Amino acid sequence: MFRKIFMLSALLSTSTVFGFSPALLRTTSSSSVLKAAESEVSFADDLDGSKVRIGIIRTRWNDEHVTNLVNGAKQALKECNVPEDNIFETSVPGSFELPLAAKFLAMSGTVDAIITTGVLIKGDTMHFEYICDATSKAIMNVGIQTNVPVVFGVLTCLNEEQVKKRSSGDNNHGYDWGKTAVEMALLRADAIGAATKPTGMGFGAVTPMPDKGSQGPPAKREKGPGFF
Repeated sequence: MFRKIFMLSALLSTSTVFGFSPALLRTTSSSSVLKAAESEVSFADDLDGSKVRIGIIRTRWNDEHVTNLVNGAKQALKECNVPEDNIFETSVPGSFELPLAAKFLAMSGTVDAIITTGVLIKGDTMHFEYICDATSKAIMNVGIQTNVPVVFGVLTCLNEEQVKKRSSGDNNHGYDWGKTAVEMALLRADAIGAATKPTGMGFGAVTPMPDKGSQGPPAKREKGPGFF
C-alpha cells in the first residue's frame, strides 16, 4: 500500500515538473523562440494615396508634441500623394475622447482611414494606466466595428523625454502612422471594394436619414467640416 502511494506521488511530481518547470522550458531549441525585430517597420515605396481620404483626429492635451506628430503624419501623406483636400483634421480635448470621435467620423462614410493622435505621460496616480488601457481597446474596436482602419497614434510614455524622442526628427512616429493609414486604406479598398461615398469631408458632410413619418426625399444639409 505504501509502495503504491509512493509511486503515485512520484508520478504526479514528474507530471508537474514536465508541465510547468521553467528549467525544462529553457531546454527547448532556439529555433522555436520568438526573437525581437531587428529593424523598424518598413513601407512600400509606391504607396499611392492619390484617391485616398484620410481623417486625422488629434488631442489638444499636450498640444506641442501632438502637433509635431500630426506634422509627421502629414509629411507621410504628402509623400504618398494624398491631396490636401482629401485630409480632414479635427481635435478633441484628450485621448479618452478619441475613440468616440473616430467612430463618428468612420460612420460618416467620408474617409478611408483615420489617424487618432495623442500623447499620454505617466503621472503619480493610476490615471495613466486607466486611460491607456481604455483608449487603446476602444480605438481598436472602432476599426473592427466599422470596417474603417483606425491607426492608434497615441504615444504612451513614462516621461516627456521619451515623448520628444518619438515625436521629432527622424524618429517622428507620426510619419509611420501616416504611411500606415494609406496602406490600410488601400488594403480595405482591395478587400471590400471602394464604396460610394458622399461628397465632402468630415462630420458635417453626411446627409441625414429622413424621419420615419416624413414624406419625400431627405432634406439637404450644408456641407462643411467639423461636428456641426
